[in-house]
Amino acid sequence: MTNLFSPLTLRDLEVPNRIAVSPMCQYSSPTDGLAREWHRVHLGSRAVGGAGLVMAEATAVEARGRISTHDLGIWSDEHAAALEPITEFIRAQGSVPAIQLAHAGHKASKNQPWKGNVPVHPDEGGWEVLSPSPEAYPFENEPHEMRRATQDDIEAVIKAFRESAERSLEAGFQVAEVHAAHGYLLHQFLSPVTNRRKDDYGGSFENRTRIVREATAAVRDVWPEEWPVFVRISGSDWLDDRESWDLEQSKRLARDLVDLGVDLIDVSSGGIHPDQQGPTGPNYQVPLAEGIGDAVGDDIAVGAVGGITQPEQADAIVRNDRADLVLVAREFLRDPYFPLRWADDLELEGPEWPVQYRRAVGK
Repeated sequence: MTNLFSPLTLRDLEVPNRIAVSPMCQYSSPTDGLAREWHRVHLGSRAVGGAGLVMAEATAVEARGRISTHDLGIWSDEHAAALEPITEFIRAQGSVPAIQLAHAGHKASKNQPWKGNVPVHPDEGGWEVLSPSPEAYPFENEPHEMRRATQDDIEAVIKAFRESAERSLEAGFQVAEVHAAHGYLLHQFLSPVTNRRKDDYGGSFENRTRIVREATAAVRDVWPEEWPVFVRISGSDWLDDRESWDLEQSKRLARDLVDLGVDLIDVSSGGIHPDQQGPTGPNYQVPLAEGIGDAVGDDIAVGAVGGITQPEQADAIVRNDRADLVLVAREFLRDPYFPLRWADDLELEGPEWPVQYRRAVGK
């Protein structure tokens, strides 16, 4: 039976086990978007710890797409070169390096969370931000200089996704993920909560999903045929009392993404509006992943994330075919090496403890 430490084959790429580092922003690129030693240690230690796939944080495809002034970016060759030593180290540990390509839209131009996550004005080092429909921005703490994305802006964003994917290849990544979740730009277009447009990018399901399909197609077009492309979506806005993005639309989008050559849907949720009322606790998003998996069958793999903290819990998700890949965030912040321990706890053949560490575990 398939278990948590079974390999996962996606196209010609084999991920050695079903544990992935979920992309987690570090807000540690001082103003220029370049990877630093922090990123090398942060991501590299998770590869040493036995993760099958190590995904870099939401990495901005253009400078105005950063969530904060200190976000990681990949909008130039210099950014790709700074990431290359990191991917080399990840691969050397037997893990697969992945990158999440992102644009924050109207949730951009903030300072770091530990400094309040408040808007940074252009005269303070911030910038004008894009939105599908500025009047629909649901937060009181609005960024400075927000404007509706024009057709030229949309075309520039799609081009930025394409060029960032090309640079990601140069940097040595083997998986590219398009970020269309958590209330950032692509999700802002998907959800009727933030998309009030009446052109080809608003209104109907087909129009609201257009930019996601175009950005994904641009990435898939330049990504090697033998390597996979992921898309992260919010399976639900958790706003049942109003017209919003929900699981049924997510299932429909997933089927469209199959036709575009996407290999895995990474299912998270929420982020579009502060009034969201979603569940919490262990496995709280797994039913969304399971529902999408049921809708697409074997045509595409599905990843589950959220509230996954125990080995038996994660193993059961895979064994019971609720998801093909388990993406873990906070547990990796608490312990970069937990996959090594989990394999021992479950008495499964998994990643080997590094020889440098074996004297600590009696191996």
